[in-house]
Amino acid sequence: MLLENAKGGYRFLAGIAPYSSGVIAMPGYEIIHAIFKQPLPWREGFEAVDAHLKGIGRNRKALCGIELRCPTPYTMDGFIDFNCEYCRVLKDWDLFVDGHNPVARTNVAPVLHAPVTPVLHAFSYTIPQQEDGLQTLVVAGAGELASRELVSDGILRRGEITSDAMREKAMYVMGVMDKRLMGLGGTWDMVRAVDIYTAHAIDGVVKDVILHRLGSAICYGVQWFLTRPPIVEIEFEMDLRGVRQELVV
Repeated sequence: MLLENAKGGYRFLAGIAPYSSGVIAMPGYEIIHAIFKQPLPWREGFEAVDAHLKGIGRNRKALCGIELRCPTPYTMDGFIDFNCEYCRVLKDWDLFVDGHNPVARTNVAPVLHAPVTPVLHAFSYTIPQQEDGLQTLVVAGAGELASRELVSDGILRRGEITSDAMREKAMYVMGVMDKRLMGLGGTWDMVRAVDIYTAHAIDGVVKDVILHRLGSAICYGVQWFLTRPPIVEIEFEMDLRGVRQELVV
């Protein structure tokens, strides 16, 4: 279900309470992607996002994407508890639209140099578009959780990390990316960043499962983050975006 966040200048694909499945800028707007030079504890990060938006004349409603890094993957219950805290912040910011969370999210756990507390790594927001009407979008992170409910039994090939299992997980996640991209009204031609999040070898997976489905987006390649998805026993995650401007703040 594609919903409109008119005050934020974007449409979003309804997901579950902690995050939407993706966002696409409305006509007259574009999405900017910004990475923190130094990641901040996530609540401080929201304050920094607020300051950045105010500094460019945008309000909180323009926020459309959040990227978090956590120390280690959560248990399912721990992930649900964190999401409750996270959603309280979004509700305090009055970001929900008719009961739906419009903000896309990716949340992963670095294998190396992991933070000691959850941090805000990057964010996306809309600005009025001054140029040629290029459509911009962000597809939220997804792993091989083959269920809309946050339950461990929904994890595809749960507990398996053989090459065959990883290939099946990657195929499922790639299908989710396809579905979300099309649900936003987007195409692979609009994608300029394909991110993979896993602690496992991906050579065969990238070649056999991902690259041949990217279409013209293949010219941008893929970026592999040596990370684990945010929930114990999920092993492979991806997200996408197609933006014109990438900032370091």
